[in-house]
Amino acid sequence: MTLIKSISGIRGTIGGKVGDNLTPVDAVKFASAYGTFLKNNSPKEKLTVVIGRDARISGPMIHNLVVNTLIGLGINVIDLGLSTTPTVEVAVPLEKADGGIILTASHNPKQWNALKLLNEKGEFLSGDDGAKILEIAEAEAFDFSDVDSLGEITSNDAYMDIHIDEVLNLPLVDIEAVKAAKFKVVVDGVNSSGGIIIPKLLELMGVEVVKLYCEPNGHFPHNPEPLKEHLTDISELVVKEKAHLGVVVDPDVDRLAFICEDGEMFGEEYTLVACADFVLGKTPGNTVSNMSSSRALRDVTVAHKGNYEASAVGEVNVVELMKKNKAIIGGEGNGGIIYPELHYGRDSLVGVALFLTHLAQKKMSVSALRASYPEYYMSKNKIELTPQIDVDAILIAMTEKYKNEDITTIDGVKIDFATEWVHLRKSNTEPIIRIYTEAPSQEKADVLALRIIDEIKAIAGI
Repeated sequence: MTLIKSISGIRGTIGGKVGDNLTPVDAVKFASAYGTFLKNNSPKEKLTVVIGRDARISGPMIHNLVVNTLIGLGINVIDLGLSTTPTVEVAVPLEKADGGIILTASHNPKQWNALKLLNEKGEFLSGDDGAKILEIAEAEAFDFSDVDSLGEITSNDAYMDIHIDEVLNLPLVDIEAVKAAKFKVVVDGVNSSGGIIIPKLLELMGVEVVKLYCEPNGHFPHNPEPLKEHLTDISELVVKEKAHLGVVVDPDVDRLAFICEDGEMFGEEYTLVACADFVLGKTPGNTVSNMSSSRALRDVTVAHKGNYEASAVGEVNVVELMKKNKAIIGGEGNGGIIYPELHYGRDSLVGVALFLTHLAQKKMSVSALRASYPEYYMSKNKIELTPQIDVDAILIAMTEKYKNEDITTIDGVKIDFATEWVHLRKSNTEPIIRIYTEAPSQEKADVLALRIIDEIKAIAGI
């Protein structure tokens, strides 16, 4: 049980001791710090913050604490209630708000919750801003409002529908083509808000929906991270229902995975690849993903005569590089689609709409579409080190060892070989080196990982 304070927000498990877990006291403290930060950086007399939450059991409790803390700071709150991360991101600029908070621990199990913090653009805060909020929290430098200056709450439960409309109005989303395809889709909403918003989106696109775990009660029926080993139920149901595909989202609906008609995974890494292939085919341009994402995106981008760039890991870093390189689509290999035409945030609704349009226009099965893309396989490992070992020295030594290869050092060390790559990153919180490899076969990816692990151990003397 732990409380993780980082530049992107605060997350932890519910219950326990103050400062060790996400207790009511910690929720109030960090909501106070965020509200204080906004007030310190705005000349406006009255600020507004948009708040939404996923369906976690602890959601209503944390929600009430955070909303009323902001009210106490004299900040007005637009309360979306049950919502999704991308919905709140869309709502902030539409409401001309000064910030937003999403109460969700994303793909973490049900005992976790978190405060995800947004700026006035509906985008995640920069590292510098996040650090300032942590400083304010540490110093408890809060100044609450008097009784005549308290904030006010406005409830608005229309934003999931508004978000859907925004997606369906995108020029590349072809509702008529999807309707004509007569798709049947199984949706696993992991008993959170995705169980409401994804079926509603699909039905408006003329899709027959089979719901699985779409009751937003916060009792996650399986580990909510959309990985193959957690998705046996939907894989079986897609085959049983003779559905064209399955759609899986995490509790806050910013990660998206597809199941092929034969029950096999489309591959979380390939969600972005397929959507990018579609978008680039219609509007040529550049793409960005993080350094630990599949090379398949680079291959597809180059095939469309675009330029691919890799950012440091983290959504903030991906967005920053997308803006710099004028990328028309980007995201992360964990199933996160960022389509700036709507907003700079990972959005499963955008991913679903683009993917179904692509599939309808291609007139092929999901497994055939998957087979049309470059074949890559990943291996994800880590080495635990003693605190005495200098991780930076190990990374420097590996950089020197492979200096004749294509090396990137903006986030650990990434070594690009001709047909495979390895990415080495140190953890910020523990003495661990993460080792991600990718190759044209699983065996080659695993062999490369084992070789790199042995080399690191030799350098470290372990």
